[in-house]
Amino acid sequence: MEDDAPVIYGLEFQARALTSQTAESDAIRFLVGTQSLKFDNQIHIIDFDDENNIISKSVLLHQAGEIWHISASPADKAVLSTCYNKNATQLLSIFVATSESRVVTCGAVWRMPPEWESGSHESPDDPHNSHNPQNLELLCHLDNSAHGNASSVLWEPMGDGTRVISLADNHALLWDLTESSTQATISSSATLEGKGQLKFTSGKWGPHHNCTQLATANDTAIRGWDLRTMSQIYCIENAHGQLVRDLDFNPNKQYYLASCGDDCKVKFWDVRNINEPVKSLEEHSHWVWSVRYNHSHDQLVLTGSSDSRVILSNMVSISSEPFGHLVDDDDLSDGEDNHQYDKSKEPLQDSIISTYEEHEDSVYAVEWSSADPWLFASLSYDGRLVINRVPRALKYHILL
Repeated sequence: MEDDAPVIYGLEFQARALTSQTAESDAIRFLVGTQSLKFDNQIHIIDFDDENNIISKSVLLHQAGEIWHISASPADKAVLSTCYNKNATQLLSIFVATSESRVVTCGAVWRMPPEWESGSHESPDDPHNSHNPQNLELLCHLDNSAHGNASSVLWEPMGDGTRVISLADNHALLWDLTESSTQATISSSATLEGKGQLKFTSGKWGPHHNCTQLATANDTAIRGWDLRTMSQIYCIENAHGQLVRDLDFNPNKQYYLASCGDDCKVKFWDVRNINEPVKSLEEHSHWVWSVRYNHSHDQLVLTGSSDSRVILSNMVSISSEPFGHLVDDDDLSDGEDNHQYDKSKEPLQDSIISTYEEHEDSVYAVEWSSADPWLFASLSYDGRLVINRVPRALKYHILL
């Protein structure tokens, strides 16, 4: 098999929620949440053996409802959060009680069974694992019923797993969790105010400034918040021509933020100067649902779109290393030669590295592996998960 060949896994369910395990681990693990009105919904735990190009999976039941967002605790490999639509039976009781026909979306924190934490679960062909999946353990609800429908739950970056933010309609709620994550209390909140029915569509907890900043999107605007005072610190009106779908912070440059939206564009911002983006890309032909910076090499940016494509871009001119990187021996894998190449003193040029077309449906999520900076996953609505690698030639160019 070619070194850069993709690995494809079919969930057999529709899905749009994807995350990488973020707690410290050497294992390459992705979590996927399904969407089904007919069957019990599931969390698929996907472990990838990079040396042998083999996927192992476990399935856990998520009987609470369809999963719209999933996120992993940065401190505990077994803990995760979901935003989900309540299942049909629960919805019926709500309709009767409220006389309203509306979908209710909730947030909750869960724990995996102990044997699933280490990646020592059964092989994908094991019939017991496939046909008798275990349930997730509910740790606590993030009860946002007084504030509206939850769209996402954000864990404090590099935190101890005791603080999360939930976005519910026009409210950003900061929760304190007990050490066991079995109780959650709202410590502070911010409200989006203005004309019409304003709703947060996405958000990102910033890793810089001691994790005191939050970026959110609503309609075509991007806003920054100071979590110490829960007050707005900047607003980029009309950041996109249509709905903003996703945001991500540059991990190495504290004021830089990426955004994407229904105008088919990906934009890069310096929030100290919000009048215009630093850069703008228009490589997709339909809505762009997801944008992610590489955790280690911030010139590498992934995007996923309803045009069924994943694009890997090299945004080196606005990265933390516009002149390239001098190799450290520890960066090289065993067997790789340490050749030192002469570097140009001119900034390197931005480029599209590769366009990936293994999907046949809208790509709703892209994620970098937290364990391997050269590996990433993408998820399309038909339940196809594709694991790809940064092209080896580019990897060497960045490292050498």
